Amino acid sequence: MADAPRRRPAPQRWEVVRTEDLTPHLRRLVVTGPGIDAFLERDQGFTDRYVKLWFLHPDHTYPDPVDVDVVRATMPQEAWPVVRTYTVRDVDAAARELTIDFVVHGDAGVAGPWAATAAPGDALWFVGPGGAYRPSPDVDWHLLVGDDAALPAIAAALEEIPADVPVRAVLEVEGPDDTIELVSDGDLDVTWLFRGDAPPVALLDQAVREMPWPDGRVQAFVHGESRVMRTVRPFLLTEREVERDLLSVSAYWRSGETEEGFRAWKAEQNAAAAGQVA
Repeated sequence: MADAPRRRPAPQRWEVVRTEDLTPHLRRLVVTGPGIDAFLERDQGFTDRYVKLWFLHPDHTYPDPVDVDVVRATMPQEAWPVVRTYTVRDVDAAARELTIDFVVHGDAGVAGPWAATAAPGDALWFVGPGGAYRPSPDVDWHLLVGDDAALPAIAAALEEIPADVPVRAVLEVEGPDDTIELVSDGDLDVTWLFRGDAPPVALLDQAVREMPWPDGRVQAFVHGESRVMRTVRPFLLTEREVERDLLSVSAYWRSGETEEGFRAWKAEQNAAAAGQVA
């Protein structure tokens, strides 16, 4: 007998309780909801923990609870939820709150424009968490590399670096007004890069290649625009000989692509990588 189709997890309803503009392009939302208990049960302590946000069309009425399989079977395609992936910047179990930071660039995209006008009381639906990375206590130093999209995960990771352990962060944002305060017990050295009109990742790639390289074992976290996998990743693996299991590299977005186009591209990349491993 064939196995029954695997059902997608139902998203939980959360409510915005506070908002804060951290920079001109980074907006913080703090949310709460009854789903916090299930979230905490599934949370494995990854500092790159993420959730899948479901944006519902305001002109349609959805079943309660929202069931994507029911939606797709009974509602027109334009009513299907738009899914976006975002890092959870902070989890406050005592307050039963989650913090999510959104990159906002005008009217581009779906999540950013929604976050730009979100206010206390607004609803947000999502499933999660997922994740795969946390700083290891068993290395000599840490390297964290990323752009605006990776800032929440990098900021969360920095807070988990053990005291006095060297950590270097190379971060690319649009301009000086887009920097944020970073906190770490580690021996933190931060390089901010301001891309202006430069192509994504170009400055990051150059900075990583030119940075002094300390002795010892390094754990590296390199996330952001898709070119990180084509440039920074092979450099770290082949020229710096970073141990493969100590290197976390992932694309969060792809310049010139919608989220749907990016997800299709990433699925192709993952399939190709799986084929190479096989």
